[in-house]
Amino acid sequence: MLDQPDDLLRIENLSKSFSVGSGRLFGGSLQLRALQDISFTVRKGETLGIVGESGCGKSTLGRCILQLLSPDEGRVMWLGQDIANLPPEEMRKHRSDLQIIFQDPLASLNPRMTVGEIIADPLRALMPELSAKERRGRVLRIMEAVGLLPEMINRYPHEFSGGQAQRIGIARALITEPKLIVCDEPVSALDVSIQAQILNLLADLKDEFGLTLVFISHNLSVVRHVSDRILVLYLGRVVELADGDDIYNDPKHPYTRALLTAVPVPDPKKARQRTIDGLAGEIPSPINPPSGCTFRTRCRHAQDVCAQKRPPLETLENGRLVACHRWRELELAAGV
Repeated sequence: MLDQPDDLLRIENLSKSFSVGSGRLFGGSLQLRALQDISFTVRKGETLGIVGESGCGKSTLGRCILQLLSPDEGRVMWLGQDIANLPPEEMRKHRSDLQIIFQDPLASLNPRMTVGEIIADPLRALMPELSAKERRGRVLRIMEAVGLLPEMINRYPHEFSGGQAQRIGIARALITEPKLIVCDEPVSALDVSIQAQILNLLADLKDEFGLTLVFISHNLSVVRHVSDRILVLYLGRVVELADGDDIYNDPKHPYTRALLTAVPVPDPKKARQRTIDGLAGEIPSPINPPSGCTFRTRCRHAQDVCAQKRPPLETLENGRLVACHRWRELELAAGV
């Protein structure tokens, strides 16, 4: 994978496993393969959506990008430097540029700290040279940017709604003026009406601050609202990567098509006309994944080759990626 001028982040052949108990008295431990041979880039100024069901490795991937988890194999190239498994003091130099917004807004905030202290905490840790006055000035400016009133600065997290609490989390992520923010399911714990407000806020902040976002979600309709490109994960592997419009208008992988059937269509006529290619069964265990194509046990198009050989990740036009033995046949059968 070659560096491109606008590549901010490049992930190369990333893999991550966890040791888990076998559940037996003398069974030892088993390996849960959360990520397997993941490669992609994130371009400066874009929003890359990462989508898949619960347990597919989305959050693990986000934490490996930020080096909150160390990968077992592969490289995390940030601005041309491999930051995978850097010593803590070396990694500290990059912390201001790499921030995260968590899924549960209230659980991610210290209940014993005021809003001002929570938002200023990264400054105290990463920019100790700033005075108390300078920190307070930055906090007030970022609170205004995310829609929080100045008089809220001395309140505590329990005094806020879920949407307001997530605005505090966003302000904390923004306070160091990062280049990239990983948004780990940032709206899944919020009401639908509040979700729209937070998504619109993130879009506005992205333009205002020149941010690059990695947006993780299990909901393709949410990802579609914010993403320039979308990466689809299944059981720790990339099965498709394409521009957002291509994913929605011309999905190649059967898993992507199945996820799209869960996206509501507001037009009843169009809803009746669309082909249903839904998911069957549960996602297999990452401790003992299926042979060959890991999606084959839930795919109605699977054939013998799918069990015998893992499909390669093919590069198509415009840098599109797809991993399926039969995607060309399926397109021909559909008259594409």
